[in-house]
Amino acid sequence: MATFKHFLDHHIFHAVSESADEMQLMACVVGGFVRDCFLGRDAKNDIDIAVVGSGIDFAHLVARRLKPAPEVKFFKNFGTAMIQYRDWKIEFVGARKESYRNDSRKPLVENGSLEDDQNRRDFTINAMAFDLRKDHFGELIDPFKGMRDLGEKVIRTPLDPDITFSDDPLRMMRAIRFATQLDFTIEAGCYEAIARNAYRLGIVSMERVVDELNLIIQADKPSRGFRMLDESGLLRLIFPELLELKGVETIDGKGHKDNFYHTLAVLDNVALTSSNLWLRWSALLHDIAKPATKKFVQGTGWTFHAHDFKGSKMVSKIFRRMKLPLNEKMKFVEKMVLLHLRPIVLAEDSVTDSAMRRLLFDAGNDVDELMLLCEADITSKNQAKVKNFLENFETVRKKLVEIEEKDRLRNWRPPISGELIMKTFGIPPSRLIGEIKEVITEAILEGRIPNDYEAAFQLMLDEGKKHGLIPLGS
Repeated sequence: MATFKHFLDHHIFHAVSESADEMQLMACVVGGFVRDCFLGRDAKNDIDIAVVGSGIDFAHLVARRLKPAPEVKFFKNFGTAMIQYRDWKIEFVGARKESYRNDSRKPLVENGSLEDDQNRRDFTINAMAFDLRKDHFGELIDPFKGMRDLGEKVIRTPLDPDITFSDDPLRMMRAIRFATQLDFTIEAGCYEAIARNAYRLGIVSMERVVDELNLIIQADKPSRGFRMLDESGLLRLIFPELLELKGVETIDGKGHKDNFYHTLAVLDNVALTSSNLWLRWSALLHDIAKPATKKFVQGTGWTFHAHDFKGSKMVSKIFRRMKLPLNEKMKFVEKMVLLHLRPIVLAEDSVTDSAMRRLLFDAGNDVDELMLLCEADITSKNQAKVKNFLENFETVRKKLVEIEEKDRLRNWRPPISGELIMKTFGIPPSRLIGEIKEVITEAILEGRIPNDYEAAFQLMLDEGKKHGLIPLGS
């Protein structure tokens, strides 16, 4: 049997090997570390050790061999243990076999052999193991031809895919995730089994499903994953709002583009320029309200009036249902969806300073991400049109830099606060204070006064005088 000791040159693996000999049991590194070694990907310092015996006892023995000895965190009910050693995380588990009930993806677990442990793995490429026993150190254990499937770039289950996916339906998401990340195909029988068992995803928590969905979104070309999610029937269970974008309607010979495939193209375009997960979510959701705002107007054609505004309002509902974070990340996506048409309008029309100031004021520090989204939104097959838009966007970018340097409006707050207005005129809180602040803000954004305290304070006094207000001490 061929050996691959060069993948195992870290002293952690030798500590495991010595411990295995001392306890006279079998220990192997299994799963993603083995797969990524052969793929030439950066093998993460996150390794799984399968032990034919007690994973907890074994972890304590390995920890004593490492200097300084790391703490062993163990979970007795699950028979697992974990140690964090420098920048490595090592998890230990006793080899086991599993059985499932129809209404749960939580298995009934009992001790088993290495063969049992490999049988329960999700895919052949994740079922390979390196033997760490001294006399077999570095030997590859590959009962399901995972190496063959790596070479052929195929995702395949070790056992009957219907059983694999019915037992743990999250594996269907993982199959599509790995195929997307690695640019693999899913074996035909395996793919058909996903479609047959898609309904089983309902027993999986939305948090776990979205963890996998986020990994698909973060892939180099996420549209591949969404096409598979759609074809397999999983997408309608996870993200029905996105599927509503699908299709083209034609009236009087006028049709609109298929907004589902347009959205996927925008997502891929964003993926070329940014790894920001939430900007990618913004790409997915930027046109999400088009089905709700679609209207055919005689003489004009199809319109989607206010889909930016309505779409931004839909973000929180989608985030809540999908158990996504309801914090500044959601607010970022809301902002991107709301503003995604603004730079396009600027690129089409003459670029005025006041329009630029308003964009900087509204987008704040997220203006660069907004520009990336807007450039990604140009998916026309007319290359001359695309070239023209991108050149206009470059003009907008340069103008934004000029305005920012001159007026300092990124994440800007007006120099006059409501508290200062009340203190100056000795008045209680009222609607008038907001009106005065709005006048000052508009004057600065329109360029009628400079963005500084003195000019804003004088305008405050002038506005107060119009309403019969007299500064205290005058």
